[in-house]
Amino acid sequence: MRIWLNGGLRDLDSAHVSVFDHGLTVGDGVFETVKAVAGRPFALTRHLDRLARSARGLGLPEPDADEVRRACAAVLDGNPMALGRLRITYTGGLSPLGSDRGEKGPTLVVALDGAVRRPDSTAVITVPWTRNERGALTGLKTTSYAENVVALARAKERGATEALFANTVGQLCEGTGTNVFVVIDGEIHTPPLASGCLAGITRELAVQWTDAHETDLPLDVLDRAEEVFLTSTLRDVQAVHRVDDRRLPDAPGPVTTKAMQIFEERAGNDLDP
Repeated sequence: MRIWLNGGLRDLDSAHVSVFDHGLTVGDGVFETVKAVAGRPFALTRHLDRLARSARGLGLPEPDADEVRRACAAVLDGNPMALGRLRITYTGGLSPLGSDRGEKGPTLVVALDGAVRRPDSTAVITVPWTRNERGALTGLKTTSYAENVVALARAKERGATEALFANTVGQLCEGTGTNVFVVIDGEIHTPPLASGCLAGITRELAVQWTDAHETDLPLDVLDRAEEVFLTSTLRDVQAVHRVDDRRLPDAPGPVTTKAMQIFEERAGNDLDP
């Protein structure tokens, strides 16, 4: 395995980040996960734009997009695989212990791991914890992911692959690593960004390509939606066949099936939409 770290490729055994890196000590970092198909990244421009937005939101210097592209290309070339998870991590770098940042500059890591195609449908649960739609990190894809780790562990304990959050006012928000869509009266709806959800790249494309509506939705919409589906970088569009104890036995339903087909066709025709 070849990993890009601060300017060049390294072998796995020599790709070391300091124990004083701010991404490790306080979670001061941002990241992107990019799907790689046969050595080519999908929607890389959109991911790099969001990486820059997240960095600005944390007050980090904006990453050099050209350098990140070079790093991605080098890692993909050095680790051939049919389907991969390309991870770009950008942190506050070497810093004192505590919340203050140091002056050494950011750390950039690009790594790649193998992936498998997801099943057409999955199970999800809802969790009692909430997303804060008014928090300092709202809308930023940061490495402060412990809430997601806890929620996803609960989902796995209950035979599901994702956990869904409401926000502080009881509206449906997002999953630990996904955006959520529901079908009501034959039309597709998804929570707006004002709900506190992440501006998912796959979400954005799915909204554009399926004419989905961005709608404030109560959490209990999951009890009556005709269909439910998730979007994310590696799930693309994935139907939901169970929400908590409610089963949707016909998943993927007709609207979700069409959305899956549209996404696959459009993504296949343009790797950087």
